[in-house]
Amino acid sequence: MTDADAIRHGAHARTEVLHDRLRELVSLESPPGDTARLSRCADLLEQWGTAILRRPARRITVDGLPHLLWPATDQRVLLLGHYDTVWPAGTVDEWPYSVTNGIASGPGVCDMKAGIVQQLTALELLGDTSSVGLLLTCDEETGSPTSRPLIEEQAARSRAVLVGEPSTESGALKIARKGGSVYRIAVKGRAAHAGVEPHRGVNAAVELAHQVLAVQALAADGTSVTPTVLSAGTMTNVVPESATLAVDVRAWTAAELDRVDRMIHAITPRLADAVLTVGGGVNRYPLQPELTRPLFRLAQEAARALGQPEPEGAWAPGASDANFTGSVGVATLDGLGGVGGGSHSRAEWVDVTQLVPRTALLAALIDRILTAPTRHPHP
Repeated sequence: MTDADAIRHGAHARTEVLHDRLRELVSLESPPGDTARLSRCADLLEQWGTAILRRPARRITVDGLPHLLWPATDQRVLLLGHYDTVWPAGTVDEWPYSVTNGIASGPGVCDMKAGIVQQLTALELLGDTSSVGLLLTCDEETGSPTSRPLIEEQAARSRAVLVGEPSTESGALKIARKGGSVYRIAVKGRAAHAGVEPHRGVNAAVELAHQVLAVQALAADGTSVTPTVLSAGTMTNVVPESATLAVDVRAWTAAELDRVDRMIHAITPRLADAVLTVGGGVNRYPLQPELTRPLFRLAQEAARALGQPEPEGAWAPGASDANFTGSVGVATLDGLGGVGGGSHSRAEWVDVTQLVPRTALLAALIDRILTAPTRHPHP
């Protein structure tokens, strides 16, 4: 086991490196689906990761999107992160990376470029990284459609997965996450002149309004069913012939996601001659606390050894790629990235004074997993 003092001092010695890497990574934009900019960001991360791990990355490109994987032969730990952000190209020009009174701001600084910088620097603090894999994807913000098979494959060959998504604003690690579903409901009606003979039409917008209220009524305690994007109609004097509705669902249990899924797929039209088509389904099942507790305890032990306060655990309403790794039954701990908040908003921030201690905590946790005597940490 690597000495806790060595990890602590090593992290402190890399303070400037942590700050410089975060500035460079945030300044290099990685908008969703922008293959050119994502590739440039991947180039930088590949350079850093290969130098640190001393083994080449596999660049796995799917539909033009470059994911980076440094696999380990005996993969005891997988570090998982994503380098795409929600911010369109040009955002950094009007909102550049900055640090004021220990708080860093900039597009993607919290979600989750600080986490990637901490992951890479933590690997530098370990004497032997031959059993640690690193996977950095670039489509998490759009639902991980191309990276999900890769995530699940690498998780299945690992003993534990550590995810670099941000912690809570107070620094709590994420020991449970809601699962999520996404649906698209399409309505087909019949067009007619809105002024002369509206009765000859089937108003898709009115049908959609009924369905907005119907799906929202499926919500329950702890389960949200939220209508989000709606569209209908083409001109002000035409009865809408078509309409669409997007629905976001979040729940703490698989049973709740399945209940809502059955009921949404069973909805029927309210207006005569209207036709409904329902697409979508469960995207991520919940991350359950029984899969996080063993690693959470190790993280608390590591914090004590480093002389840090024990991190608390939080139940997070949002989903991440940790939901995928937990769903394949692999011990998973999330929230090991930057201490910050405001993700997906212009108020996004990270406490840069926490970069060093959180990097040390991650390195010490990896070290404890690598030296654990059992094949899997048990609940």
